[in-house]
Amino acid sequence: MKANESMTLVVTGYRAEALDVASFELRDPSGKPLPEFAPGAHLEITLPEYDSAPSSLIRHYSLCNDSAETNRYVIAVGRASNSRGGSLAMHEHVRVGSTLRVRSPRNNFPLVGDAGHYRFIAGGIGITPILSMIRWCQSHEKSWSLLYCTRSRTRTAFYETLAGFGAAVRFHFDDESGSLLPDLARELADGVASEHVYCCGPGGLMHAVEEVWTGRSPESVHFEWFSTKGLSNVQPASHEVAFDIVLRSTGERLRVEPGTSILETLEQRDISVPFACREGLCRTCETPLFGGEADHRDYVLSEVERRAQSSVMICVSRARSDTLILGV
Repeated sequence: MKANESMTLVVTGYRAEALDVASFELRDPSGKPLPEFAPGAHLEITLPEYDSAPSSLIRHYSLCNDSAETNRYVIAVGRASNSRGGSLAMHEHVRVGSTLRVRSPRNNFPLVGDAGHYRFIAGGIGITPILSMIRWCQSHEKSWSLLYCTRSRTRTAFYETLAGFGAAVRFHFDDESGSLLPDLARELADGVASEHVYCCGPGGLMHAVEEVWTGRSPESVHFEWFSTKGLSNVQPASHEVAFDIVLRSTGERLRVEPGTSILETLEQRDISVPFACREGLCRTCETPLFGGEADHRDYVLSEVERRAQSSVMICVSRARSDTLILGV
């Protein structure tokens, strides 16, 4: 199967992992092997339609099972009180026997293979990609540790599995400790130069970890963000200027106005391109860049990829040059 190819999978397992957290096992209905994935990868899933949900709702869920498995994918979904339809669809309308349209795994949160130590920090449902990474570390006899922060024991997904790893895992429960966050400076004080840090969870935890690791090599600290709320490179429309895009396939030139994204400009011309999050978090709308200089405002490209100027996330990024030539 080619990268990013769409497939139909059947739900073969459903399990309550914690209060408001459920895991779903997905397999090929004919029993065929699934495309391989690496720790940190996620699936893009088109959710089932129901009365109060918008059509073609797409969400991204991290894979939490062992990346060595080729017969199944396992994801875990937290039910959000302010759900825009995604978690509600999974929790109330997906059961064993349901079929889902899925794109083959993509990885915006890759695990380096040669760290001296892996320090994992997770909050809430952010444990999902971290769990797959832990399983990889166990299989490859790598040194690792986990700090897992949740609201309470009853809301701690995969608690029994993680507790089985003993001293490698440190739990922080808000209701038992009396604080929303642990003392990260103390928790992370024993860091070594050869370790890599991987953090996934709510924005407050992610920002706190960023502050503790200020001054550390950015290549050794890795984040996967759930949303753009509170992130530093979100630019107000008042700071934006108009620019042109040229569609390489046709030569057509379009004007992108302030407050309007490249994606929205294309949609206004009924030009269909793939997208999902509209926040620069998922990489679904990544488009080849053949000319011009992009103003990258996404959260998935590395610094090396940004400097290369070979692609752009058209849902959020803009232009530093007057014109961008896009592979559309």
